[in-house]
Amino acid sequence: MRHFSLFVVVFFTSTFTMLHAKYRSVLVFFTTFWFYASFSHGSGFRHSTILDPHGKYHLKWRFDRRTITFEIEVETTGYVGFGLSPNGAMALSDIVIGGVTDGRPYLQDYFADAKRKVQRDVQQNYRLEYGRENNTHTVLAFSRDLLTCDTNDKDITESTVRVIWAYHSEDVGPSGPMYHGVNRGRKSMRLLDPGSKANITSGTDFFNLQNINVPVPYKDTTYWCQIFKIQEVQQKHHIIRIEPLIQRGHENLVHHILLYQCDSNLNESELDASHECYHPNMPDSFLTCETIVFAWAIGGEGFTYPPHVGLSIGTAIDPVYVLMEVHYDNPALQQGVVDSSGLRLFYTPELRQYDAGVIETGVWVSLYHMLPPGMQEYVSEGHCTRECLQESLGQEMPSGVRVFAVLMHAHLAGRAIRTRHFREQEELQPLSHDEEFDFNFQEFQLLKEERLLLPGDNLITECKYTTKGRQNMTWGGLTTRDEMCLSYLLYYPRVNLARCESLPEITGQLKFIGVKEIQAPVTTWPFMIKSPKKYSNLSFTEAMDKYRWSKKRGKSFNEMVLQLPINVRCSKWGQDEWSIQGTLVSPPEAKPEVKPPSMVCRSASEPHSGVVLLFTLCLTYSIVQACLSL
Repeated sequence: MRHFSLFVVVFFTSTFTMLHAKYRSVLVFFTTFWFYASFSHGSGFRHSTILDPHGKYHLKWRFDRRTITFEIEVETTGYVGFGLSPNGAMALSDIVIGGVTDGRPYLQDYFADAKRKVQRDVQQNYRLEYGRENNTHTVLAFSRDLLTCDTNDKDITESTVRVIWAYHSEDVGPSGPMYHGVNRGRKSMRLLDPGSKANITSGTDFFNLQNINVPVPYKDTTYWCQIFKIQEVQQKHHIIRIEPLIQRGHENLVHHILLYQCDSNLNESELDASHECYHPNMPDSFLTCETIVFAWAIGGEGFTYPPHVGLSIGTAIDPVYVLMEVHYDNPALQQGVVDSSGLRLFYTPELRQYDAGVIETGVWVSLYHMLPPGMQEYVSEGHCTRECLQESLGQEMPSGVRVFAVLMHAHLAGRAIRTRHFREQEELQPLSHDEEFDFNFQEFQLLKEERLLLPGDNLITECKYTTKGRQNMTWGGLTTRDEMCLSYLLYYPRVNLARCESLPEITGQLKFIGVKEIQAPVTTWPFMIKSPKKYSNLSFTEAMDKYRWSKKRGKSFNEMVLQLPINVRCSKWGQDEWSIQGTLVSPPEAKPEVKPPSMVCRSASEPHSGVVLLFTLCLTYSIVQACLSL
């Protein structure tokens, strides 16, 4: 095919000048069409995305268990750059730069040092596959091993990857690549776990739940709530896809959106209620909206349910009214911002086999969840306890439920999250994990294989944080400077279990800093300390901040908290609870965690897979001697 393509290029070039002018534009069209078709059609790239907001930088990729191959198509005739960054910035990034000069493609493996200086990598691990250029675009394809054992390269795993990109109108010169200027950017994605694209029939009905001209307050964090009525249907339907409707330009303002099911007996006059959530003056009707129906977070591109599962509407137990909670993250304190973001829900009368449900697991959001300052790493654990799953699933679904997707959620201090799964004290492979958690990229991950969750199983949502640079305690709470540690599980068939969480009891945490007695009766929140004298008349949060934390003390505190009894949260839909809720239990004794399968560096003496394949073919055709002479 490539030899034929080269012949066509030569033929077109030699005959172009002989054509009449009126036919030249037609030839240009067909040669452009051939240019893209010959390097896109049949290429086998299963995944694709657009990296820049103007649609000029297209990325395609495919992978197997050992290697990954990229194809980039960029609107430039100069160089193109592609890289993998530890944090989205240039420093310490793994970079490849290439282009086409005088019809010949080139590619070089680079890295950026701690001072962001770009240097050629001695170990060239990116392999050029092909490259072409026309009057407007450059196409380059290249591959590399997922694990290169090169300290200047970044391993590619199933965790979040921060892709950085750049391009220039000029090719790389003798002195290296010129500065790209504004033609650069970053995008967080999961290269080895990209999820599934929307696969719904064109013309599928949908309805929107959308705020209209909400004045975003002049403050760092706002949770804005409004009650909506679900689309009325005469019979049961299934919602099969939910996608965000984020107002253009507000992609970094809208951090996440939650949908809660409300009391079905609400007065319809409440539909006009729009107010700041968790506010003393918010409508009382907001308090009836407890059961989570769906969650979307920043960076997510929407979620399509598997073909055998849907979110039910139209039956007696389905949502009639929902509360949409939008988290606005406004650290720059922008003024005069008005937002009209929301969600679009696609629904169909063609019912799937199962109704989907959502369980919120992890650490119960509370001030009792606290992180000391100055810690390089601090670990929190939220337990979905054996006792809660035994009672709820034992009564509702003794054969268990099947988890098919997970959304892991934390805030700015979060660095890694995993949802660990145990059965009879034996740890199974994690339900989900992300060792490179990005606050600005949180979406549901479809599991490669659905996981059976049985009565008596238990889950631990494990969150790793860093609080370096912070002077005071970080508290469990709603703002982005506060913290959360949650996993939202999508599963089927739906059962009456909304939350399965835990919280370390507070007494042991207070004893660690020397608190002897609190003021009683408790009349304020946070409650007040009575003794010792140095904490007298301080709230417990003020006392925690006053304590002289060090790295050593912080580590000891962390080890102690992980052994404390935990308060169980095990709630049904609405405001009902399972009987186990509110009890104190000991954290389970678990064997060491099972880490996801890891790749091992290949020794330099081990032949590359391409060499192995060639040798195998040689054996097949009994021409070993000929091959050895190549």
